[in-house]
Amino acid sequence: MKNLIAAVLATTALTGAAAAQDQIDEFRIGILGGENAQDRLNNHECLKTYTEEALGVPTKLFAPADYDGVIQGLLGGTIDMAWLGASAYAKTFLSDADAVEPVLVKINLDGSFGYHSVGFARKDSGVTSLADMKGKTFGFGDPNSTSGYLIPSIEIPTEIGATMENGDYFGEVVFVGGHEQTIVAVNNGDVDAGVTWADGQGEWEDGFNSGALRKAVDAGLIDMNDLVEIWRSKPIPEGPIVLRSSLPQDVKDKMTALIDGMYDADKDCTYNISAGESLGFNPITHDAYVSIVEARKAKSN
Repeated sequence: MKNLIAAVLATTALTGAAAAQDQIDEFRIGILGGENAQDRLNNHECLKTYTEEALGVPTKLFAPADYDGVIQGLLGGTIDMAWLGASAYAKTFLSDADAVEPVLVKINLDGSFGYHSVGFARKDSGVTSLADMKGKTFGFGDPNSTSGYLIPSIEIPTEIGATMENGDYFGEVVFVGGHEQTIVAVNNGDVDAGVTWADGQGEWEDGFNSGALRKAVDAGLIDMNDLVEIWRSKPIPEGPIVLRSSLPQDVKDKMTALIDGMYDADKDCTYNISAGESLGFNPITHDAYVSIVEARKAKSN
């Protein structure tokens, strides 16, 4: 930990620490939904500790009930940093193009920064494809989720030749609140199938290398042998870690360096904050999300 903090401090002038401390009294990290609030807080405790040492101010973690809680916190200036999904970033950008800056993105074990929306059902349900879902209940996570709604709502209608409206093809389309909630709802038989996010790499039995299924396996919530994949989206750009644009530049530089160096300094913390196996985080810019912004804009028209 000390080596990581020393490296972060070395990225800016020593006077920067005092300047940053004069300009901010605390640092606030928003954690997007995907698992229950306490697990989200626990998994980010290591980042909270690193941040307090790097910035010299108290750090608070916020785990709102839905995606919009983080988005509105960033827009309203009550959250300073968050790892957003691409669709949540698009909504933030479309609401205020100057509110946040994308700085880093999670890198998969193969060096890519994409992932997939994965449709899944219980193996004993007899559902093995979208064709088997006609007239059945399909669960989605959150309206502001990229993999949990935006991308499936664009790609699935094309594949089934019908809309996502209740009764048009699926019996009912429901929002269950988030990725973990979707996984639990499918596993418990409350919905016939659902979608969630995964890097699509590694073994199905492990919940892939990273993503919501991997987190659910780690938490003991599911046995992947009870589930079956029924659909997979085209690759989606992994969402960015964003910083509030109006933060002091010194603070932005330190936080970017902190997370960028996390993989080399603390792989356990990296595992916790990146939802499984990864190579850490690399720089990213808005240009990577132009297509998602356009998709989000089109859906709102």
